[in-house]
Amino acid sequence: MAITVVIADDQEMVRTGFRMILESQPDIDVVADVVDGEAALAAVEEHRPDVLLLDIRMPKLDGLEVTRRLSALAAAHPERGRTPRIVIVTTFDLDEYVHTALRNGASGFLLKDASPAMLVEAVHAAAVGDSLISPAITVRLLRDMAPGTTASPARQPSEPLTEREADVVRCLARGATNAEIAAELFVSLSTVKTHLANVQIKLDARNRVEIAAWAWESGLATGGT
Repeated sequence: MAITVVIADDQEMVRTGFRMILESQPDIDVVADVVDGEAALAAVEEHRPDVLLLDIRMPKLDGLEVTRRLSALAAAHPERGRTPRIVIVTTFDLDEYVHTALRNGASGFLLKDASPAMLVEAVHAAAVGDSLISPAITVRLLRDMAPGTTASPARQPSEPLTEREADVVRCLARGATNAEIAAELFVSLSTVKTHLANVQIKLDARNRVEIAAWAWESGLATGGT
């Protein structure tokens, strides 16, 4: 089955470029491209896409508000089924935007100068519940979440992480992929995925970005417990 995508951006050239890149992939189908946030919400309701690509600065509703509304809708009405995975694609990498987007439930954050391959990778990652953030902002973003830099303490997991789960999360917080974690810890890829799934449940996290953020907030990423 093809991954269905809606593109929301107020610049026609950007929408056209993204559509050409994504539709060059045999397993991606762009079902709509729209010019503002209200149209994005309408397109999501009509097409129920797997992935929504959102610009931040758009008329009527910006991408951050669209993300917030879709996350709130999913939480209030779980019977509706899964909402689209959201990838923010923007010119602006301001920390406030990045933090707000990810905390509101976005699955990825890319800059518009990202390569076509990275755009495709972000869509593939989002479609399977994974996340991708532009390398240019990943380390800065996560380090900004270290203890003492956030307004509230990190959440406590419902159950303590096992030693191996903690090892996996530390690797994840450094930006390692599942394959890289498996190689570093000498375990199988399926074992890494199992550990991350368990951690996600314990933290009630929506995606791996939230797990990585928790690792920095809690101090686990820097050697704490």
